[in-house]
Amino acid sequence: MAAVLRRSAKYSLSGKLTPFAGPVTALHSRNERGRTALSCLVSNQRNSSSVSKIKVDLDSNTGIAVMTLQSPPVNSLSLDFLTEFAISLEKLEMDRGCRGLVLTSALPKIFSAGLDIMEMYGKSPERCGEFWKAVQEMWLKLYGSNMVTVAAINGSSPAGGCLMALSCDYRIMADNPRYGIGLNETQLGIVAPFWFKDTLANTVGNRTTELALELGLLYSAPEALKIGLVDQLVPEDKVVSTAIESMAKWFAIPDHARQITKSMMRKPTIDKLLSSRESDINNFVSFITKDSIQKSLRMYMESLKKRKA
Repeated sequence: MAAVLRRSAKYSLSGKLTPFAGPVTALHSRNERGRTALSCLVSNQRNSSSVSKIKVDLDSNTGIAVMTLQSPPVNSLSLDFLTEFAISLEKLEMDRGCRGLVLTSALPKIFSAGLDIMEMYGKSPERCGEFWKAVQEMWLKLYGSNMVTVAAINGSSPAGGCLMALSCDYRIMADNPRYGIGLNETQLGIVAPFWFKDTLANTVGNRTTELALELGLLYSAPEALKIGLVDQLVPEDKVVSTAIESMAKWFAIPDHARQITKSMMRKPTIDKLLSSRESDINNFVSFITKDSIQKSLRMYMESLKKRKA
């Protein structure tokens, strides 16, 4: 959502992709509605591009998968992207050999710029509803994953990109003050929904969340560490390796004990959305299709074009 945050850095990833197999045990995906939602996502997946937006490398020896976001220019969360993300995550949940997930980006200086504005501008209510359901599904699967999830944030991560990072168990960010992270939706005239708010409040507390959301704050990496938005800062070229190394302390805990504890902490927040998914979708569609909101989005896109010019 913040395409203004493009910078230059290199990151590449290689590894062995192993076949996926086994029963799914995601915290929320035991719920039949979660399975139905995935089926809808799969059936509605578009074929507009044959290029994969998600790259998954699973090390069968360590049980750690690295999921790399690779959708230029800024890993915007489009419907195609979100659908592929949900399917990829579901496959990993089904693989008994996968215990941990590292989420990172292959693009220069950007983790994810958040929701794709073009999915919200000039679209029919039906299309906006489909898109929002996919955003919900991304959060439900990641926030409720039974795997150990670590965000290796090797670039800026505003708005929906921040939500994706917040949904992980642990966040390691590149120690670069030029990188920003935060839920800055209000700067675009958009209101973050309650489950965005709850995820942030569960991480940094209510007062910090109130200020962050009302002012649409983007925190530098050092500031994010100070308020607890991220857990660790490391040199940029060490972000992924540190994330992989950090898995050891999580793997040292018996899986069932860690998973039950995670569910105890996160299930109330997850259930809050599960009990009101349709109303949340309707609220989003009603809001985003308002003339005033569409005007704000148009003005923002025009400002981006002027910057490029």
